Order: sequence, then structure tokens, then C-alpha cells
Amino acid sequence: MEKIRATAVYLPTGRQGGGMSSVVASGHWVLPESPYALWARGELDEHLRLSEVLRVEVIGGEFVVTPHPSYGHAATVSDIQEAVFRAEFTNPSYPWRAVQTVGLDLAEIGDGYVPDLVMTASEVESAILPEAKDRHLRPEEISLVAEVTAPLSAHYDRRAKRHGYARAGVPYYLLVDRDPRRPGVTLFGEPNRGDGTHEVLGEWEFGESVRLPEPFGVEIGTDAWKAWSA
Repeated sequence: MEKIRATAVYLPTGRQGGGMSSVVASGHWVLPESPYALWARGELDEHLRLSEVLRVEVIGGEFVVTPHPSYGHAATVSDIQEAVFRAEFTNPSYPWRAVQTVGLDLAEIGDGYVPDLVMTASEVESAILPEAKDRHLRPEEISLVAEVTAPLSAHYDRRAKRHGYARAGVPYYLLVDRDPRRPGVTLFGEPNRGDGTHEVLGEWEFGESVRLPEPFGVEIGTDAWKAWSA
């Protein structure tokens, strides 16, 4: 059995002085295979025996356990998805579909993510639908991924996962950062798979309308978006 170094992020333990107290723990687990191999088969959760966990991801070869999102986080993701729904409703031939918290298998780099939202083309969804419910999606099957930061996992969204998405060739990455020190929205594109970077295509402050360019043509209102409580 291989001894694997892994990182786990646990639920906040309470509030102190109006702020949030949290526990971040790292340690060693003995797993029969790499975290990615177990994750790809849907077996990592069982081996970790962790309760009340929303998602387990493999980032940079280590597994990361993140808690259930806050209402503000979930509502922000829903706002993005509802903007896509409105586009579908007003244009029956709109070619895009938005799905929340689906597994994304980055086999090329040995990572497995569960992004907050992905957008995939309708024809791609039609082609994979018969088997999609029984497996994770792959980077070539999605056109945009969106992440909304949370206090315990923001650094992964800003760095490691952004790097992973670029290396996997994901065309667009929408990052909604709710950190009170730097709230805002950034759209990345034109991935460089060799060095794992994207170009910045647009930046917005909360309260401004985020316009996803063609081929998406979606406008997302952010008036209700707020930074998380410090």
C-alpha cells in the first residue's frame, strides 16, 4: 500500500469576534492507489470515510475536502446558471447548457475537480448523454468552467485549479472572487497548455453586468453579489 500525502479542509468550527474560525488540517493517509485513481472511479469518498462532505477533489495530486457552501456562494452560482436559462428560454436554438457541481476528469494531469458550474455545447451533451450520468466529464467536452471562491478554498481556485484548467485546455474560466479584500469577477481565456496560464479577457466589479462574449452571448447581473463576511 502506498502512503499518500493529502490535504483536507474541514468545516468552520465557529465564530469569534464576528469573524470565522476554521480548521485546516493536512496529514498522511494510506490508500491502495493514488488519490486520482480512486477519485476517477468514484471510490475516494468511501476510502476517506468522511461524513457530511459536499465534494472531494484531487488538486495537484493531493485530495482536498471542502465543506458545504454558504447560501451566498450557492446563490451566486445559481445566478450564473439562471442567466444561461434565460438565454435558452428567449432563444430555443441557444446552443449552450449550464450544469452545477459535475465531476471533471483531468486525466492528462492526474487531477479530478468538481467545479461550481460548467457550460457545454448542446451537441456535445447530446452525444455524451447516454453515458454521461455514469461518468465524469472531460475537459474537451466543456467550453467554460466557473468557480466561486470560499474562505477555505479560494487559493485553490485562484492558482492550482486555474493552472489545471489551462493545462487541460479549458477554453474559458470565469472566476468569481467573494474575498472582501478583492471582490470581483475575472474571465480568463486563450489557455496556454504548456505553462498552464490563461489570458485575462475581462474584469468586473460586483454590481456591474458581466457579459460573456460570443460564442456564449450571456449577460449576468451581479447586483446581489456580496463578499463573504470577514
